[in-house]
Amino acid sequence: MIPDEGAAGRPEGLPSRARIAALVLTASQHRDSYDGWQHYRNNRGLLLPPPRLTVRQWRMLPEDRQMDYDLYRQLTNVNLPVQETPMLEKITRLLNRRLQGNALRRDSPTMPGVMVSGWGNYGKTATVCSVAAAFEDMWLDLHHHLNPTAIEGTVDLHTPVVYVQTPVTATPKSLCESILNFFGPERWKMTLPQLIRQVADSLRDHGVKALIIDDINRLRMHRADDQDVLDLIRALMSFNVTLVLTGVNIPGTGLLREATFNRKSRQWMLPPLESARVHGLEVTQIERRFELVELDSFHNTTPTEMKAFTDHLHGVEAHLRLLKAKEGMLTTGSMPEYLMRRTDGVIGLLGRLLEEGAQEAMITGKEMIDEALLDGIVIGRDTPADEAGPGLKPPRTNTGRATEKPKRKSRKPRNTVFDDKGPHSGKAAGERPESLEETG
Repeated sequence: MIPDEGAAGRPEGLPSRARIAALVLTASQHRDSYDGWQHYRNNRGLLLPPPRLTVRQWRMLPEDRQMDYDLYRQLTNVNLPVQETPMLEKITRLLNRRLQGNALRRDSPTMPGVMVSGWGNYGKTATVCSVAAAFEDMWLDLHHHLNPTAIEGTVDLHTPVVYVQTPVTATPKSLCESILNFFGPERWKMTLPQLIRQVADSLRDHGVKALIIDDINRLRMHRADDQDVLDLIRALMSFNVTLVLTGVNIPGTGLLREATFNRKSRQWMLPPLESARVHGLEVTQIERRFELVELDSFHNTTPTEMKAFTDHLHGVEAHLRLLKAKEGMLTTGSMPEYLMRRTDGVIGLLGRLLEEGAQEAMITGKEMIDEALLDGIVIGRDTPADEAGPGLKPPRTNTGRATEKPKRKSRKPRNTVFDDKGPHSGKAAGERPESLEETG
């Protein structure tokens, strides 16, 4: 963001009121369209925080400028930047190698892809989009923002990166339509083979080098349509684009295993979960074409891991704007251990806790973050351990070890109302025969 300088009564670096109003009132655009993706790519990292002010300096501002300053710092406090962490660095290196290497490949029948897996709030989408946007910047600068493969006389959009989400009820046709709608909404009345050909032509004509398909975990391999979508994804790899698939717990969804149709039971059968391991013995076709990388959370078992967590907190602290904040507000004393305990090192939960903490500090007038203030904020990590669901701590997968045998439920006694009790069924209940002869 370009700061406005020289205006009377405005601290250097604080945008004008019109600029603040535009930032607050302008509706955000989703990345699954060309305009939305370009807006994200061109504006990422430009929302810089205002200058730091003390309480005394803030009181010296005119009343209307105090309101502008508070509104703008609230805007930046709830939009924390994406920082480089050891977990994100691993994914960044892999994606950069794959995107740049595949873009320079020639006459390759298929392009190897990348799967980014992780649990909820681990920052998968933010990381992938950030790396892909940086790649697009580099590729556009390399070719002076011109499509090197454009057909002479055409004016097709040049977008090296396409971002789409997996449809909720995915079919091959709905996925094709999602890709085509990225370039502009339209009603596609085509057969499936025509749609696939149209997707191939669009990816080529628009110079697409990377196709990001988010929320791939929506595919469930027990559905026939989802099996067909997986076949379509394999076909997309031969369209001279790099596929980047992101989702929650990809190994557990069945994408890395081949489901077979059991004609007797008439349903899709999945092999044992052990075969879903990336380096397992049963390697399937899609496993060989994709590199799976798992996004992890922060840990505090070693000094190096704790330093990485503290460095991240230092970056957050440098971005927050609170009038009474002191240096080391998040990084000294017991605060790092407290934040690790509250969020379990999950980067998304950590960001949410600190963003809401900053808002609470402004509302109450405390203007600083401490443990007492954060104790009053509830986040998803605060659920009891025995009730915590996926996305907080990944459940351990079945490794074939013997587990405790579940207790068998007691069987309900059989209903004997309509049983034939013989010729003496008319005797009173519980009445025994007087002699053996009487039983016949």
